[in-house]
Amino acid sequence: MTTAPGAEPFVWGALGRCPNCGKGPLFAGFLSLTPVCAGCGYRLADADSGDGPAVFVIILAGFIMVFGALFTEVAYHPPVWVHLVVWLPLGAGLCLGLLRPMKGLMIAAQIRNKASQHRRDEDA
Repeated sequence: MTTAPGAEPFVWGALGRCPNCGKGPLFAGFLSLTPVCAGCGYRLADADSGDGPAVFVIILAGFIMVFGALFTEVAYHPPVWVHLVVWLPLGAGLCLGLLRPMKGLMIAAQIRNKASQHRRDEDA
């Protein structure tokens, strides 16, 4: 199976579809991958995004949260409890909302670039 050219695999991955065909679901649960794509039969169980999605979520959500909290503090000087009530739920929602699309993007990048895990048994 060949991957479609262009940006489509990344869009499909971010939307939770198989990056190889765009038809089958990428996820079986919130973050667990479907073992085999129902649309094209591509083996998704071999893809491993590792900690990459979490790193990108931390960077993006951290930037948004810190910028927002600092802007709110400088512009309005609210009490501390307002920061806690506003920014803690917003941060949790932002992190959970970004995690699945970021994992889909990382899996799509691996499939698009034909990345794989290699291990030399004599090094073990």
